[in-house]
Amino acid sequence: MAEQEKLRIDKYLWAIRLFKTRSLATEACKAGRIKFNGQNLKASAVVKPGDVYQVSKGIEKKVIEVVELLYNRVEAKIAVTKYKDITPEEETYGFKSMFHAPALKRDRGTGRPTKKDRRETDALTDDLFKEEE
Repeated sequence: MAEQEKLRIDKYLWAIRLFKTRSLATEACKAGRIKFNGQNLKASAVVKPGDVYQVSKGIEKKVIEVVELLYNRVEAKIAVTKYKDITPEEETYGFKSMFHAPALKRDRGTGRPTKKDRRETDALTDDLFKEEE
């Protein structure tokens, strides 16, 4: 049972469903997207309850605290109870990607936008994204 006490970070991140496969979690560690106290981690780093990790996945950044160790992948309802998401509010984005951002619509039949229309549209979108930052 002493061997069961140690748990690798890549296996833990896979088990709590932050990554779809364990190899993706390993690649994230190698790429430096998993940090502990500001230090990059190897995939073989040992996880302990109470540790706080910074996980970067695309534009999404999460800060998680280990509540309980999880050795095997389980259903999502159980997995979310094994860690605490303590991501600061200012680091969460309003839109996960550009696909979720509001789209500006033009009336049908109005033709292509003029240079003036384009400048107005750009000013509008700049204002939208400055409010989020």
